[in-house]
Amino acid sequence: MNVLEVRALSKRYGEEHAVDGVDFELAEGSATALIGPNGAGKTTILSMLAGLLEASSGNIQRRKGLSIGFLPQYPKFFPWLTALEFTEMAAKLSGVDPKKARQQAQKTLEFVGLREAAGKKVGGFSGGMKQRLGLAQAMVHQPDLLLLDEPISSLDPSGRREVMELLKSLQGQTTILYSTHILNDAEEMTDQLLFLRKGNLVEQGSLAQVRSRYAQPQIRIRFENNDAAERFAHEAPWPAALEARAVVLPATAQGPVMQDVFRYLTVSDLSVLGVEQETASLEDIFLKVVAGP
Repeated sequence: MNVLEVRALSKRYGEEHAVDGVDFELAEGSATALIGPNGAGKTTILSMLAGLLEASSGNIQRRKGLSIGFLPQYPKFFPWLTALEFTEMAAKLSGVDPKKARQQAQKTLEFVGLREAAGKKVGGFSGGMKQRLGLAQAMVHQPDLLLLDEPISSLDPSGRREVMELLKSLQGQTTILYSTHILNDAEEMTDQLLFLRKGNLVEQGSLAQVRSRYAQPQIRIRFENNDAAERFAHEAPWPAALEARAVVLPATAQGPVMQDVFRYLTVSDLSVLGVEQETASLEDIFLKVVAGP
């Protein structure tokens, strides 16, 4: 069941198309990554979905009664408020019963790891703490759909890991659409990938589907020394890219399969440390799909 459907969504500024005829759907409980370089239209799409920006054309169909939480890329805070006061205010503004708002705010701050800081003023928070607080205000009313614009971009590796674990714990319970340029995180938590380029949706699908279309499998053979690797590259019947103490073979229709490689190595006297079949990373696919000219 879809919570949101987008059809031919566009946003123009004069003659410039920031977003140009985008179509996609968000299934209930799914996590979707919106991927693209700076200026691709990610923030514009999220702002239109959140109702903060009017579309030039197209249609956004939301499930009846759908509640939305939104974390902008650069959230603003009132430095004189405590974390609890700020989150309680966000809860009330989002429609939480005023009698329950404080309790809901306390639970949410605990969930995002700010329980000990609930009584501290936001002005003294680090960037990572503010990002957690921004996440708290977006989810304090327990929305059906979370829209997150670069939710982990300002965090250090440890903070990114912690916030990603928080978001993963929400998978299946809340529908999540988040933009990111940190591709390793998108590989870790996503049901659907949406690739944007210059306002156009140029590719979409699950990670497995996208990989099947763009991945170029390869076989990596690691040797004990460079001499063995160089000898294999020179003598083997397949084109091989030479690396430090390793070679890489394209496992295409014209290239070898693992059985061919093992048969060849079995009758050779080369000192082999390991043979692995690899697929393209999300970064490799990103470069092919959206980072071209």
